[in-house]
Amino acid sequence: MKTSLIKLTLPLAAAGLLAACAGGPQPPDWQLEAKGSMDRSVAAYMEGNSRVEMAELERARTQLTRSGRADLLATAELLHCATRVASLVVDEPCTGFEKLRPDATEAQRAYADYLQGKVQPQGIPLLPESQRAAAAGNAGALQGIADPLSKLVAAGVMLQTGKASPEVITQAIDTSSAQGWRRPLLAWLGVQLRRAEQGGDTQAADRLRRRIELTQGISAAARPLTPVTKP
Repeated sequence: MKTSLIKLTLPLAAAGLLAACAGGPQPPDWQLEAKGSMDRSVAAYMEGNSRVEMAELERARTQLTRSGRADLLATAELLHCATRVASLVVDEPCTGFEKLRPDATEAQRAYADYLQGKVQPQGIPLLPESQRAAAAGNAGALQGIADPLSKLVAAGVMLQTGKASPEVITQAIDTSSAQGWRRPLLAWLGVQLRRAEQGGDTQAADRLRRRIELTQGISAAARPLTPVTKP
């Protein structure tokens, strides 16, 4: 699975970071290693492997601190927190970024607020283009987002702010399933299950429970994850 650090965070950081992917001059090894570690960190978290995720995140942090630039490290911290929003872990503060907030860019601060569902109207133009419609509460915001992680982030913010329709939840489930991302899939299935239960749809609820059990059993080596059932 290949996750694009550039697609999600390049608007938030210096354009020179990871520039090799754009066909520019070969960047220093620390930049390539940071990107590789963040890609692996995101993939591990979405697949449900927290141990690998944190080990790779620490490697990325080590490489990025070599630059002495808070904005580059803030990029990694925001991506780390974005995976939580995509997986509906909304009660976990973005501690790594908040320590860097005073030296982060204005766009990065707006994005951090967005992840918490608290972005101000004046901050919306500073967000990555893929997230602006979701921040504005546009019901069709997910339709124009091609990148899977960006789509799940937008859906997660919409759920936080009470703007996620059943169609948004279904798109988040389909996106997670297509990528093989077990953690967000369980979280979004849990949301759909909760809504089916609240609506008295016992057939749908039973079907969703079976799908959750199937998803939890995909990897016998992985510890089962408890699905999120917050509305």
